[in-house]
Order: sequence, then C-alpha cells, then structure tokens
Amino acid sequence: MDGQPTPEIVVVIDDPAWRAAVPRAEDLARRAAAAAWAEMASDGFSLDTAPPGAPQGAMTILLTDDRAVKRLNGEHRGKVKPTNVLSFPGEGFGHLGDIALALGVVRREARGAQRRVAAHLAHLVAHGTLHLGGHDHIQAGEARRMERAEARIMRRLAMPNPWRGVL
Repeated sequence: MDGQPTPEIVVVIDDPAWRAAVPRAEDLARRAAAAAWAEMASDGFSLDTAPPGAPQGAMTILLTDDRAVKRLNGEHRGKVKPTNVLSFPGEGFGHLGDIALALGVVRREARGAQRRVAAHLAHLVAHGTLHLGGHDHIQAGEARRMERAEARIMRRLAMPNPWRGVL
C-alpha cells in the first residue's frame, strides 16, 4: 500500500445472491478497499500508528440484502429505508470500521447508470472505505475531493470512472 501495510480486510457475504450478481465479489470488494487505503496513503493518511508488531488495523465489508441495510440504516441513522452503502468508522485501536452494502439498491443503481454491478460494487466499497478514513461529502469542496479520490481508485482497479463527464 504505497509503503505502508494494507489493513486486514474481511469480507462477509451474508446474501448468497451477491455471488451470482458479481462473480468473485469477495475478491473484488477486498481489492477495492485495499486500493482505497492505498489512495489515502498516497495522500498522506497513515495506518502506521500502532506499536511495532501490533496489527495495523482491520475492517469488515458486509455484502447483504436491502432488508438488513434498511434495519442498520434505521438503527444508526434514523432512516428506515435501504441505501447503497453504510460506513461505520471504528471506535477502538486496530478497528478501522465496517461497511455494509445492499445488493438490491446496488443492482438498481447500476442498472439506472448503465454500469456493471461489479463496477458499482467496487466504486461503493471505495466510497465507504474513504469514509472510514475520514473523507466526507457534506461540503462541496469535500465532495469534489472525495469524487476525485474515487476516480483515482477506480483507475487503480482498471475500472470505469463513475464520475466521467461530471468532474
């Protein structure tokens, strides 16, 4: 990861329909998250805050269904509806956080944008991972910075830029 270790990236496929929608979804999600950490490292972000020999951090990616994400969204954000990706930054040393993705929403968005589900999955994993690293898109300047980072991450993955024509 550009001179620093990649965190442990655990992918949990809770909805087996992900395997049919995106062959090798687990591998793609892991590569997209690693590319996002590498992008943040190239921008000065460092995971190297642990003492020697300690883990450099871990994150979990949950590939699940709309119902599970709707429940999580209601519990944690007060919005009782599914969304494409949720990010939960870590609260303790070594735990970088978790992200959850809803297959139905991801499929519908990919279809609406005329993208492959795999490319949209990679983009949303990168997006969620950037949130774990402190990025946000509330202010216009922050949003633009995050979108540019996402475009560079997708280039690292040899996938289409989701912001082509926008940036």
